[in-house]
Amino acid sequence: MVWEGAHDVDLSERALVSRQHATKPCTHVDKNTMEQLKSLLWQFKAPIRYAVAYGSGVFSQGSAAAPRPMIDLIFGVTYTQHWHSLNMQQHSSHYSIIRQLGSGVVSNVQDKFGAGVYYNTYVDINGILVKYGVVNIDTLCSDLTDWNTLYLAGRLHKPVKILREDPQVKLSNDINLLSATRVALLLLPERFSEKALYYTIAGISYLGDPRMKLFTENPNKVSNIVNNQIQSFRQLYSPSIDKLPNVDYVSENITCNDGASDTMLMQDMDPIRRGNMVRRLPKHFRDRLYFQYQRKFSIPPSEFKTMVGLSDDEERIKKKEGGEFEQRIAGDIENLPHEVGNVIKNTIAWPSTTQSIKGLATAGPLKSIRYLGEKVDKWRKSKKSFGIEG
Repeated sequence: MVWEGAHDVDLSERALVSRQHATKPCTHVDKNTMEQLKSLLWQFKAPIRYAVAYGSGVFSQGSAAAPRPMIDLIFGVTYTQHWHSLNMQQHSSHYSIIRQLGSGVVSNVQDKFGAGVYYNTYVDINGILVKYGVVNIDTLCSDLTDWNTLYLAGRLHKPVKILREDPQVKLSNDINLLSATRVALLLLPERFSEKALYYTIAGISYLGDPRMKLFTENPNKVSNIVNNQIQSFRQLYSPSIDKLPNVDYVSENITCNDGASDTMLMQDMDPIRRGNMVRRLPKHFRDRLYFQYQRKFSIPPSEFKTMVGLSDDEERIKKKEGGEFEQRIAGDIENLPHEVGNVIKNTIAWPSTTQSIKGLATAGPLKSIRYLGEKVDKWRKSKKSFGIEG
């Protein structure tokens, strides 16, 4: 696969470091746990094209984890209604009372509300407590490439354990990880640590999440995720650092044993190169940023449409190089992180809010109360561990 701008990539020392990082082992999931995770898929007769496990039930996120953390799963499926129809016949107890309305209603609730995911939570499968979300494979890939909601794309910015791979999803997520790196670079200063890069990337999906403002999420979640999974982040993002021509390691003598806080990177702040990076952002995300700067620069609608109004076909054919408008955005160095942060918040806030509301119906009242209670308990424990009193 050839990435845009790949011909500009320095394949010398940076490529060597990226290969060193990429060969480091992922966050360890022991053999028994891996076998347990994979065995969960065989309990479903409905066809699962793509499956991934994530969260504190799979990877360590610090001391706030529950004694028996729930395993979080995402299933990518081809035909939503057909999948739920088969699954409701086999596992009717997984669903709330909404199952009585039929698979058509369940699939409509999934596809038309929130971020396109339908969760069944607190499901006991062979003694393992599971929460699994079902998403149409096209919805998943669209979010990974275009960042329509960042709900699923944001989850896959962090280390996950893929239980069943799909070529379409793999290609889409490669694009997603590169996009996350680009957005992080727009949020970061010229010089920054490797750990700051991973903190920024891991924090993208939480910027607009309303749960972070309530007593339902660990306020130290981002630091817990990154600090406990540094090598996994290196494995995920070293290829992106390798591919991008406008970022490099400061030192040439880097080894995989160097601490992420001490490993420094530097990015090229030239407006032309950063303008190219703006132009190559995920389409829906980029459009939101464009409209924000249209207002900021007071550009008339007719002129703005001429500058950025490409059809989907033109979008695919035209070489993705930034023009005067993108370079002007890139040159707004002082305000650009704030503007990008606002776009992230606006992208995430509504889908995440409606997805949470939808969860009340799909989980049912008893499971919803239990889930909320556990979240609040984890939030309290995390504050106590840092000596913060509520």
